[in-house]
Amino acid sequence: MKQYDYFKFSTDVIVYPLLFLLSIWMVFWFEVRFGYNFSNYGIYPQTLKGLRGVVLSPFIHGNLQHIYHNSIPLFVLSMALFYFYRHLAWKVIIFGILLSGFFTWCIGRPSYHIGASGLIYVLVSFTFFKGVFSKYYRLVALSLLIVFLYGSMIWYTLPIDDSISWEGHLSGLVTGLLFALFFRSKILKPKKFDWEQDNFNEADDPFLKHFDKDGNFIEEIDSETELEESSINYIFKEKKE
Repeated sequence: MKQYDYFKFSTDVIVYPLLFLLSIWMVFWFEVRFGYNFSNYGIYPQTLKGLRGVVLSPFIHGNLQHIYHNSIPLFVLSMALFYFYRHLAWKVIIFGILLSGFFTWCIGRPSYHIGASGLIYVLVSFTFFKGVFSKYYRLVALSLLIVFLYGSMIWYTLPIDDSISWEGHLSGLVTGLLFALFFRSKILKPKKFDWEQDNFNEADDPFLKHFDKDGNFIEEIDSETELEESSINYIFKEKKE
C-alpha cells in the first residue's frame, strides 16, 4: 500500500462504524420493544457460561443512558480507526472485542459485565499509543486529540465506582497497548526528503554548491559546472519531403 493511500477518504470510514453502531441500537430496541433483558448474556467472570459474553457483551447495554454515552465515542473512534488505520481496522475491532473480553472474564468481579466501553478503551489506547510510536506528525496529532477528548477516561480504569466495570475498561486499555506494540512493524513511515536519505551527497545538490564547508556563501562557483547544470539540449530533425 502506497503512503498516500493511508489517508484517503472512502465511504467505508462512515458506513462500517455506522452499521456497527446501528446493530448495537437494534439489540437495545429489541429489548425495549419486546420486554427482554439480555444482561445475562454478558461476561460473567470465571464461569464457562460467562464466556459467551466475550462476544455478545459489546452489543448489550443496561439502559438508554448507558448506550448513549457509549455511542458517540464508539462512532468517532471507529471512524478515526478506519480512516487512519484501515488496513488494521477489522483486526483491531474483532480481536479487540475477543481479547479485552477474555481479560475481563479473567479478572472481573462475579457480576455481569456488559456494554461496548471495553472496545472503546481498546480504540482509545490503540489510537493513542500507535500514533506516539509512529512519530508521524498526522498520527501524533491524532494521539494528542485523543488525549484532549478522552484523557479523563483513564480514571475509570480504577475501582472508583462499583457500578462501572473498571475491569473491562482496564482490559481494553491493556489490549489496545498490546495491539499498538504488536502491529508496530506496520506503522506508516514518514516520507523522507532527499537530504534526509542515508546516501545523500551534498556535492550533488545545486543549492549547497553555493556554500563552502563552513557554511559561507560562495559568490562565484565553477562556471563550467554552473553552465553544465543550466544548459538545455535541443534535438532537431529535418522534415522529410
